[in-house]
Amino acid sequence: MSDNTAGLAGVTAGQTAISTVGGESAGLTYRGYAIADLSAGASFEEVAHLLIHGQLPGAGELTAFHARLAEYRSLPPQLVRVLEAIPADAAPMDVLRTGVSMLGTLMSEQDEALEAATVGERLLAMMPSMLMYWHHYARGGQRIEVETDDDTIAGQFLHLLHGAAPEADAEGALAASLILYAEHEFNASTFTARVITATQADCFAAITGAIGALSGPLHGGANEQAMALIDRFADADDAERGVRERLAAKQRIMGFGHRVYRESDPRSAIIEAWAQRLAGDDPGRANVYDISKRIAEVMWRDKALFPNADFFHASAYRFLGIPTDLFTPIFVMSRLTGWIAHIVEQRADNRLIRPSADYVGPPLQTFVALDERS
Repeated sequence: MSDNTAGLAGVTAGQTAISTVGGESAGLTYRGYAIADLSAGASFEEVAHLLIHGQLPGAGELTAFHARLAEYRSLPPQLVRVLEAIPADAAPMDVLRTGVSMLGTLMSEQDEALEAATVGERLLAMMPSMLMYWHHYARGGQRIEVETDDDTIAGQFLHLLHGAAPEADAEGALAASLILYAEHEFNASTFTARVITATQADCFAAITGAIGALSGPLHGGANEQAMALIDRFADADDAERGVRERLAAKQRIMGFGHRVYRESDPRSAIIEAWAQRLAGDDPGRANVYDISKRIAEVMWRDKALFPNADFFHASAYRFLGIPTDLFTPIFVMSRLTGWIAHIVEQRADNRLIRPSADYVGPPLQTFVALDERS
């Protein structure tokens, strides 16, 4: 493979009607709708319906969708036992991967005649329940009730995390985040899901593989690493000094630049605005936001690198009281909708995905029997 196609850069691997990435007009669209419009005017549940079912719901459809998601929140007792058996020091991404795989043994697509969209709805509803049940049990041995009266996935997650219904701004910020992370064309985890789907494996196998791909720090973990960097600095001036020292030492600063976008990530300004709004007048939060802002300014001035969606998500999540090790699992809660959309699309016109490779190994060798080798 030539250097300019390493990692399949620039290689078109298929067609999709689900999203555009890096388009000249809107930068990022879901089924033709600009991400800025969706994040400003739609709920995450509307966007989830758009991706999974192909269209924005009407009022009746949305009510029915909310009802199904609420019905699916409870966890099977077999899954609860598995969650309680997972070590407390396990990575939360591994918890979700294990949970989805276990659900695949409890809900067979073939036996129950489940469609991919139905599997997607069930997983979408169960993700916050799985993550929060394990989180509380692993941290303090608490067996929580995962049923809440919150109408949204963002509201339920924050309610389960903190033990109380969230304020409107907190729920709105997390809902916006879920919209921003919901879909992004043929990224590594989505392509993984499509490759697995193309073999005619079930949805649970495809989603398990996608979670594995997203767990890698070069794909889904940048917001966690961004938070670790931000936490190193006392204030904005300290951040500027520290980042410039790291750049001089040729250290990588996570959360900047993008494989597809060239001038800006259309999601970044949206989540930055939420981070600033959540910071408000609180001195501690304002300091974290100022540190983040200064890092972004230094990266643009010194390296012409813009913040991607992950960078300001770090401070936004911190202001929501979300532990850093849960940042990437929230990504799963959102991107699941895009994965399911791609599974449905792949199945509709399936062909086994099997690329070729340029061989760069040794030439043909003469085999020598073991007793003749020196």
